[in-house]
Amino acid sequence: MEIRFREFDPFNCWIWLRFKHAPGQGERGYLDTVFDSWFFLGKLGGFNAENLQVQDEGAVLSGMAYDIDTADQALPALMHNMAEMDYRGEWARCWLDLGTSDALALDVLINTLRQLNKDVVEIEELLIGGINDDWPVEDQPDNLFSTLSDPNA
Repeated sequence: MEIRFREFDPFNCWIWLRFKHAPGQGERGYLDTVFDSWFFLGKLGGFNAENLQVQDEGAVLSGMAYDIDTADQALPALMHNMAEMDYRGEWARCWLDLGTSDALALDVLINTLRQLNKDVVEIEELLIGGINDDWPVEDQPDNLFSTLSDPNA
């Protein structure tokens, strides 16, 4: 699976997947579940790199003291919105407003899609950001910042 980043705007981000063959209903179900689950974790602040106490502790976790005050001092890292997955032949795409979630979210998604590629459906390419010339994008009604780029709005 090739992974590429194109022009990236976390508040208006398209994620594109190209498959070896058009995914069937079962494979689409897995993909939809991956993206829905990932988004809900992000919406609830799960991808906050400012509070990685367990990761930072290292390999020995027995008896670790989790510091609630440190967790409370971390700035929120919340995803804002996600559109439904859209499929067209060998392609799928999803629009996201990643909000203030950290880049950790993208690492988790990439790791998950790499495993899905090995176990469920062959993904040839994952593109993060940008647009495809042959599949125009529409303004997303959930995009809080879409009117900022339009001087006539």
